[in-house]
Amino acid sequence: MFRSALPAFAAGLATLNAPFAAADPAPYTIDEAHSEILFSWSHGGFSTTRGLVFDITGELIFDEAEPANSLVRVSFPLSGMVMTPGLLEHFMTDDFFGSADETITFESTAVEVTGEDTGTITGDLTINGQTQQVTLDAELTEQGENPMGQPTVGFEAETTILRSAYGLGAFVPFVSDEVAIEISLEAHPAEGNSGN
Repeated sequence: MFRSALPAFAAGLATLNAPFAAADPAPYTIDEAHSEILFSWSHGGFSTTRGLVFDITGELIFDEAEPANSLVRVSFPLSGMVMTPGLLEHFMTDDFFGSADETITFESTAVEVTGEDTGTITGDLTINGQTQQVTLDAELTEQGENPMGQPTVGFEAETTILRSAYGLGAFVPFVSDEVAIEISLEAHPAEGNSGN
């Protein structure tokens, strides 16, 4: 029901001038062990309900010379969502997804640099078989080598979507239509690409 995958990273990478950035478009992959998506919504104003997403996979093609040409692809299975057991079970009923056999995807269509370490990523988010355009506000949070000497970049991004736009509007307005999404991603040069 929620996320975009978020991707986050392209806008941050669009501003990246790290020493390991390549002159030619450079592929990066998401570090699944250190990436997650948090989504939240209001339950009638009484509480804020939250869920987490793991098992995030994807790639980023970073064009240092023309950051606007960079590309982000992110996906995760519904089985990667974590929340209270009863709520997760309800999500897989016909009130919402109807099944856990789905993959949520995001693919960027535009990257815009807005500051030294900030940018926006616009792209197509597909949830529940329906695709809508979303825009992520993204920030490059860190760049350098990790303790193992591996070039690493970190990103944060956020956006808000309307779940009803994806055919998931059950119980609106008591349960809020708006779903806030926060993304934290870590990425490394793809295997076979040293990033130098």
